Amino acid sequence: MAHDTTVPKLNFEFWLDKAIEWGQATTLESQKDVYLHLPQLQQFLHQIYETLKHMDSVVAIQQFPLIGQLLGRLCWNPFVIGYDESQKTLMWCLYCLYSNEPQNPVELKANSWIRSLLCHLLSSSKWESNEAENSTFMSTLGYTSADYHCCLVKNMVLSLVTELRENNFNGLNIQGRVSDSHVNAVSHFCLPLITLPDLTPLLETLLCYHGGASKEILGSEFLEAVSEAFLKKKISLPASAVSSLWLRHLPSLEKATLYLLDQLVSIQFDSLEEVACVMKDSFLPQAAIHPAIFRIVNEIFKNALLETDGALEVVTTIQVFTQLFLEALQNENKQHKFPLKAYFPYHHQPLVTALFKRPLELPTTYWSQHLKNISDMLKALVEDSSTSSPADLFEVWFLVVCFGEWLDIAAEQLLKAAVEPEALLWLLAFYYCPQNENQQRTQTMVEAQAVYGHLMTLFSCTVLSVKDLEAAVQSVTDTEQCCNQHLITHLLTNFLLFSCGEHMIAQELFYHITDTNDRSKQVCSLLIRTAYRIDHDGEENQRTVKLLNELLQKL
Repeated sequence: MAHDTTVPKLNFEFWLDKAIEWGQATTLESQKDVYLHLPQLQQFLHQIYETLKHMDSVVAIQQFPLIGQLLGRLCWNPFVIGYDESQKTLMWCLYCLYSNEPQNPVELKANSWIRSLLCHLLSSSKWESNEAENSTFMSTLGYTSADYHCCLVKNMVLSLVTELRENNFNGLNIQGRVSDSHVNAVSHFCLPLITLPDLTPLLETLLCYHGGASKEILGSEFLEAVSEAFLKKKISLPASAVSSLWLRHLPSLEKATLYLLDQLVSIQFDSLEEVACVMKDSFLPQAAIHPAIFRIVNEIFKNALLETDGALEVVTTIQVFTQLFLEALQNENKQHKFPLKAYFPYHHQPLVTALFKRPLELPTTYWSQHLKNISDMLKALVEDSSTSSPADLFEVWFLVVCFGEWLDIAAEQLLKAAVEPEALLWLLAFYYCPQNENQQRTQTMVEAQAVYGHLMTLFSCTVLSVKDLEAAVQSVTDTEQCCNQHLITHLLTNFLLFSCGEHMIAQELFYHITDTNDRSKQVCSLLIRTAYRIDHDGEENQRTVKLLNELLQKL
């Protein structure tokens, strides 16, 4: 770095000597001397800031070892901090010395010292003239200086919050009271204090504040710092503040989504309850009720799906996110709901409406008909020549992926309900094999029908052996196309879970269909999803739940 020549060491020594000489400027002589030097001092402080803002805090202290003493003394001189923009420049300099990620006790202590100076500077403009009287009064009441400044910070926060809320009353900016530049300065001054609990009301107010200008009035450093602190659980913010942060600062939303994806893909979870808990904690599903947030998050998920070639972990993340989003949407005040088209503006709206229906909203007796309607609409779309391009096909397929809960129910309904299998099998065939190049989906459909017919003949049997399922299992092991393997594995898994009778060899049969890592992961995912969704009431369901738990422990 070529910054050490900008602020010569001689100047540091000169101004430190002056600061020591002045003290708190209690004599007439020292006050006159301070007054004579204020313009040069302010220029010098600005030079310091211009140098520090390009440097790491640790490097800055190493290169300028006198800087802490100098700034500390100047912060307590009422004539210095009362002159023009010196107070603001001092705060900027202190912020540059603040360590965002303190690595040792020395840096932690330095951060604490910087916070105390900032608290003093933020409150000094109202109180410096009565410092002696206040000190005596505090001592009489038994309060410490720390208590005093803590109360001052709280009062300052309350004052700023009241001022900003009144200026932004009912979302209508009343011009002339608080300038956008002032709001920007307040956001900048908050940077080193962001993790202080007392500052949370001010953070919330700033994030929800909208000035008269068309451009962003809050500093980008402030928005990035709040995002980082929220992501690392260093601060807690209300829902409105988090949503506002993500709406006004796209990088924060992208970072939060990618961070969640990384969490869920890199950690192996034993249940979807755990996945849902981590996801709710991120606040993304709740915030996604705003269409702009939903579409951005979905776009990131879509890209992740493409980059990972449809990785099962990413698919699971997308489907759990969609379920939690639908829950949040259902709980939202009906007066403030957005139309469904706002979330999927470029898709066939009747299909979107059908997929948005949660299974719990419909009687179980209507599920098969609802799935048939979805399948018929989907088939008409896919076979329409205007949506036959690979990009259009992927968009339709991604829509189906998002609402994967209906696909799991389709596979169950094929075995548990009296249904016309053609539509439901086609729906599953499209999901596992969206492309029909070289008649892939057609061939998948033929094989799925054959396996399904075989399974239905065995469904009423009370005693099964490995040999009974050998033909169906052989269909999986002999199929080279991955999509066929996945679809048939799905059917076989559901058959073993929901077929009537007590199949004592169910676990042994599961081992036959999990003979590869790929199929094992798929079966495990299916079991976890079923355990998350299944109703635990009823004797048959209790048997299924028991089998699920045993299998999940061993797989």
